[in-house]
Amino acid sequence: MDLTVPAAPNLAAEAYFLQDFYTGKVLAENNADKRLAPASLTKIMTVYVVFREIGGGRLHLDDVATISQKARETSGSRMFLEINSQVKIEDLLKGVIIQSGNDASVALAEHVAGSEETFAELMNQHAVRLGMANTHFVNADGLPNPDHYTSARDLATLTSALIKEFPEYYKWFSQQEFTYNNITQHNRNLLLGRDETVDGVKTGFTDEAGYCLVASALREDMRLISVVLGTKSALARARENQTLLNYGYRFYESHRLYEGKKSLQEVRVWKGNSQTLHLGLAEDLYVIIPRRQYKGLNAVISVDKKITAPIRQGDAFGKLKVSLQDNLLFEKNLVALEPVESGNILRRLYDSTLLMMEKSDDGK
Repeated sequence: MDLTVPAAPNLAAEAYFLQDFYTGKVLAENNADKRLAPASLTKIMTVYVVFREIGGGRLHLDDVATISQKARETSGSRMFLEINSQVKIEDLLKGVIIQSGNDASVALAEHVAGSEETFAELMNQHAVRLGMANTHFVNADGLPNPDHYTSARDLATLTSALIKEFPEYYKWFSQQEFTYNNITQHNRNLLLGRDETVDGVKTGFTDEAGYCLVASALREDMRLISVVLGTKSALARARENQTLLNYGYRFYESHRLYEGKKSLQEVRVWKGNSQTLHLGLAEDLYVIIPRRQYKGLNAVISVDKKITAPIRQGDAFGKLKVSLQDNLLFEKNLVALEPVESGNILRRLYDSTLLMMEKSDDGK
């Protein structure tokens, strides 16, 4: 059976990257690690930092920020905030996500960190934590600066983290318009109106960066993230992203093979207060494979012999190997889904005797 997939199409872009969300598998890339100006794609990190603050209880959607003169006078796309006005954090977030407001980005940065410069330090700390090796931020809005850069791969990493950690807020990225101060502005992501499976993410443009777009789509439980940097027009960035997404969905399919924290194997436990232990995976296991190859998948479970208490939840006692036509795709630990404490002295003595008898029999 043929497992080959046609090469990804060549795009009219400085860099591009296509990744499966659930497995992290890279389906297409070109200049993926090249450091480039991100323009307003910067704002993906801006809102990610704010979401982290909200998630940590240090900020709330109904908190209000006072708009500074610096925020009001920030150049480029804007939400049209007024100096000294009080604006809810939720409105500022929507102003960044939907309207791409530079003024809203600076306002959020100042409210969270006191200054945009300090906020940029937070952005860089998160970039390091996420493994964004070719990224450095100096501002919250993406206005040009020689020390402000990222890469297509890093943007996919960031977008994946945002979608995974904040699904309740990610829905705002599919909103096609937002009205503030009686001014309605439309989302610049043209794919939102063209492809109903596309639900984000963010556009960007400066003369240096060109026209850029990070997009994500969900079709039949398969989510892809595509990044296109440095195209020649708004139409081109939408077209090239659509080409990437269509390639991924045309030639690959995704499946959730196993649900995390569900028992895959019940095993004998020695010297414990329970004689059985359930083993499973720590998290859901997804696979992405060439289309029409699902029947070629094979899973093999191997379990350690003579598992002895005490056992902590999460301890590994076996392996799950998934192959496609003899090609190993995954090898994952099987972990204890519950703890098992040591049994009483009678149980330990009884099981010790049984183990000695088994060992004696094995030696015959």
